[in-house]
Amino acid sequence: MKKICYLVLALLCVGCNQKVKDQEKELEELRQLAELDRQEMENQYAEYALQYDELKKGIQDDSLLQRLNAEQQRAEALAQQLKELKASKAGDVAEIRRLKEELATVRAVLRSYILQVDSLQRLNQTLTSERDEARAQVEQAHSQINDLNTERASLTEKVAIAAQLDATGISLTPLKKNGKQAKKLKDVVRFAVNFQIAKNVTAAAGNRTVYVRLLKPGQTVMTPSGTFTYENRTLECSAQRQVEYTGEATSVQLYIPVNEPLQAGKYSLSIFTDGQMIGSQALTIEK
Repeated sequence: MKKICYLVLALLCVGCNQKVKDQEKELEELRQLAELDRQEMENQYAEYALQYDELKKGIQDDSLLQRLNAEQQRAEALAQQLKELKASKAGDVAEIRRLKEELATVRAVLRSYILQVDSLQRLNQTLTSERDEARAQVEQAHSQINDLNTERASLTEKVAIAAQLDATGISLTPLKKNGKQAKKLKDVVRFAVNFQIAKNVTAAAGNRTVYVRLLKPGQTVMTPSGTFTYENRTLECSAQRQVEYTGEATSVQLYIPVNEPLQAGKYSLSIFTDGQMIGSQALTIEK
């Protein structure tokens, strides 16, 4: 009977020892799995921290940057906790399970920020594209305005040139007292100036002051009787007259009195109006 009891007890001890060994083996396997999980999660947390660094590049929104920094610090802190677990066996499995659940939350938050930043970047690209397009349109408009201004300036210049009056059929005749043409210098008492202002439909109609300037052989003005402006200079004239110009051909006659003895030589006549010289003529008088 006693032998049977010892045998039963021995068998029970063997069974208990085997159960303890099985439990220890199972626990060791769990710890090994937990260590693999720990290593994998540590790598993932480190990778998430790096991804937050990438997300922050080019972000101008201070509020969003603060939130990204906070989440990055959270991932780094959890990674540090996993490193500290490596040196401790107590509570590894439970703590790793908790951190694994935390990892799912961190992953979800990271995904939401990735989507948010991607949306902001696409919006920024759209705005940048619209800005560049607007700038191109403004530059094109400026170019068109410059072209129009140049064209208008050219057109204005052409119109101004086209609007200039022109004196035709100019004659300079020395006259005697009786109004007939003088043949000798001593008989000349005045000069008759005759011409036509040519037809010009481009020129504005209205009153014009016509100036004639007669230069003697010594290039001095004969009988100065007033001044006018030409090419930013003030010149003396020999005679002047108001003329009503309608755009049609207009005949003009002026007289220049002679108040001094004349010299033989070349007498040069110039005609001015609207600040422009509109014609010239010359006459050589012998003794």
